[in-house]
Amino acid sequence: MSQAAAVAERSPVSTGRQPAGSDFAPLLRTVREQGLLDRRIGWYSRTITINAIALLAVGVAMYFVGSSWWVLLLAPVLSVLCARTAFIGHDAGHSQITGNRSVGRVIGLVHGNLLLGMSSAWWNDKHNRHHANPNHIEKDPDVAANVLVWTSKQAKVRAGFRRWLTRNQAWLFFPLTLLQGVAMKIYGFQDLRRQSPRERLVEGCLLVIHLFGYVTLLLTAMPVGHALAFAAVHQALFGLHLGLAFAPNHKGMEMPDPDGERWGHLRRQVLTSRNIRGNPVIDWFLGGLNHQIEHHLFPSMPRPHLRLARPAVRAHCAAVGISYTEAGFVDSYRQVLRHMYEVGEPLRVE
Repeated sequence: MSQAAAVAERSPVSTGRQPAGSDFAPLLRTVREQGLLDRRIGWYSRTITINAIALLAVGVAMYFVGSSWWVLLLAPVLSVLCARTAFIGHDAGHSQITGNRSVGRVIGLVHGNLLLGMSSAWWNDKHNRHHANPNHIEKDPDVAANVLVWTSKQAKVRAGFRRWLTRNQAWLFFPLTLLQGVAMKIYGFQDLRRQSPRERLVEGCLLVIHLFGYVTLLLTAMPVGHALAFAAVHQALFGLHLGLAFAPNHKGMEMPDPDGERWGHLRRQVLTSRNIRGNPVIDWFLGGLNHQIEHHLFPSMPRPHLRLARPAVRAHCAAVGISYTEAGFVDSYRQVLRHMYEVGEPLRVE
């Protein structure tokens, strides 16, 4: 555990073996009785409508100022709105918006594939495996060795250019997130091979429509040079925004031993997650994912209820002796970077 993690706000750590699910049932009952699992159709309807109007307004504005380099000021605005769009798609995939699977699927396709060019099928498959086994080195795709690594065991076998990446990954983390938006689009196209023929047709067509529409918008609204610069700024800031939202949630937290005891739902989700303390502005900026513990315990809980569930979850964790970790906005990233630095340290002292 890093020094920054040690100063995060915690309850006592559980050390006893817990029968799977036995310590979660009372909390589930409390949350359900408080109505926090009830749908918020009105809230999501307003959120989706406002986001759609804002996206349309930015698109129209691009045509008005596209001939000037001032159009680049709209790129950061569009990146923020695209992150809002991604959060809506994320919530749809978790059935937070509606219990109707068909309606949720349509919302996910529109906000993921059509508006962002990101495959909702790819995302849901990957993200559901993450939720089922967060930080499990053999089951969670988010901690698999890729460009970055998350354990010393992964670091030891790195070679060549990837070994250099691992040595310097703490310094490279935020620059690499600038590529995340584009990478997620590529992963979506690659995932089409895994999908069924019917799913592949729907997903693939919407991805192509998005790509064609995005390029058409840029090239008809502004000169080619402006368009290239706009796309670069927009996609880079979009990736950075997503990285800021997802990075501090689990990195540097406990990682279950694949050969150890099987944790129950409460321990598996709480001990591997980190909340970010804040206010409604941080809730908005991070799409509610700063309440990561509550989100992992109750994936279908509507976003505006996550903050409301925090007192009950925190009190329950204290009662059963399970660590509940919170950190400030800046400190959460400091913890993540320190963990990445420590993982790569053996390669720097060779």
